[in-house]
Formats: sequence, C-alpha cells, structure tokens
Amino acid sequence: MTNPTEIIPGVIFYSYLSTMRKEKVGFLKHNTLVLQVSGHFTLETSAQKISMSKGEMLLIGKNQLGTLTKTPMANEEHYETIVIFLQEDLLRKIAMEEQIEIKQKYTGPQNILVPSNDFLKGYFQSVIPYIRNPTKSITADIGILKVKEGVKLLLHVIPEVRNLLFDFSEPHKIDLQEFMLSHFHYNLPVEKFAGLTGRSLAGFKRDFQKIFGMAPRQWLLEKRLTEARSLIENKNKKPSAIYLDLGFESLSHFSHSFKKKFGKAPTECMVLQTAREK
Repeated sequence: MTNPTEIIPGVIFYSYLSTMRKEKVGFLKHNTLVLQVSGHFTLETSAQKISMSKGEMLLIGKNQLGTLTKTPMANEEHYETIVIFLQEDLLRKIAMEEQIEIKQKYTGPQNILVPSNDFLKGYFQSVIPYIRNPTKSITADIGILKVKEGVKLLLHVIPEVRNLLFDFSEPHKIDLQEFMLSHFHYNLPVEKFAGLTGRSLAGFKRDFQKIFGMAPRQWLLEKRLTEARSLIENKNKKPSAIYLDLGFESLSHFSHSFKKKFGKAPTECMVLQTAREK
C-alpha cells in the first residue's frame, strides 16, 4: 500500500508500514491530529521529543521542522496511523462560524499528547469506513465536516488548545542565528527558512549576511559539509547513512560537493580514519 494513502483529499490520510521508516519531514505545515492504530511513532523537533504507541493520539502544531520515526512492533506485525490535517482555511471558517476569538497568544508546547477519551476514539472509528473503501468518491464537503467534528471534540477535551488551533498570525521574528544552527540540516528552500524566522526573503538575506558573513545557500552547504566531515572522521559514520539527514537530496550530490570542498571523496576520509585507528 502507498504510504501514506490519501483518503479524503488533503484532509485525511492513512499510513501503513511493515518495516521501520525514518523521515526527516522538514516543514510540518498544518496543525495535525494523529491516531496511532498500531506500532510506535516518534516526533522529534528542536524543542520536543514525543512518542506514542497503539491507541494514543497526538496533536501536532503547525509551522515546525521535525523528524518522524515510524516503527512496527514485533507483536503487531505492522505500523498504522490515521492522520487528520487541520488546514488553516478550514480552521478560519470554523472560527468565523463559531465566533471564536483569540485574546492571547498560545505559549504552551507545540505538540500535545491527547488524553484518552471516548469522544475522540469514536471520532476516529467513524473515519475507518473511508479507509476501508478508498475507491469510493468522497466529496470535499465530507472532509470539511470531519475536520469540524474533530476540532470541536478537541476543544471539548482540551479547551486550552483553541489558542494553538486558531492562531492565524504570521511567525514572529525570532533569533536567526540560534534557529539556523539548530535547523541547518533540513532540506528546505531559503524562502521557507525566511518565513519560519518571521522575515521577508530580503530581510532574511540581509540579517543572515550580518550574522554569518555570507549568503544563506553558501552557508548551508558549507555547514552541512563540515558537519558531514566531522561525523565521518570522528564518529565513523558512512556517507550513505548521513547524507539525507544533513539535507542533501542524493548521495552523488553530497559526494561531489564534499570532494569539491575538501579535495577528497567522503569514502576516502573513511579509509584514512580507519587507517589511523589501526
């Protein structure tokens, strides 16, 4: 089965795996509600590491960078999740219909394990028929209704998440240096880094030049390559095991860039390090 399978376009997804999978997903764009049907799920961001197992639910906040690890458990044979995207345009409609106003900015954790409750369990049970019959035509109207139902149940169970769900403000301007040093390994366009730090592209480039003394793309490449060399020479990491985690799209691109900067291929660094240790 394709992973993930789109059940209601853009809204509800079903994920199935039989082997462990680690995904450096980069940008988590939407608020997202996840039910762990089976297996083990871990989300790691710069601020949190949060895990859940069979039967647990997680609310993931929007506009984050993170890594997902999906692991089937030996006694369950596979990994399954149901994922509901709470897209901003739908949340805006709900806010208008329900006359919801946010009087103070949400300051709690971006990712919240949802307490076990019959209401949300029943909600996810109502999604299962769509998963079992994915070939049937599902209208956008049904998707909107399912999101509204999920949001109302979330507010019933955890009222304080209203400030998280209905905060439609732009990301505020944050410490660019701290953010980039923590997130340089994500394979994102410079425009996305700019938005996540609360800046226009021009403002981001200007501030970046002042802080790092070079253009963002140049700095990102050099930072990733320097980190790669350290991992290879000091921690005996194989190039094939680290290039994706450092934001490179392919092993060939990584190897070419590495050799251009350091004068030798990453595999040559491994050989030299092994020789020194003998």
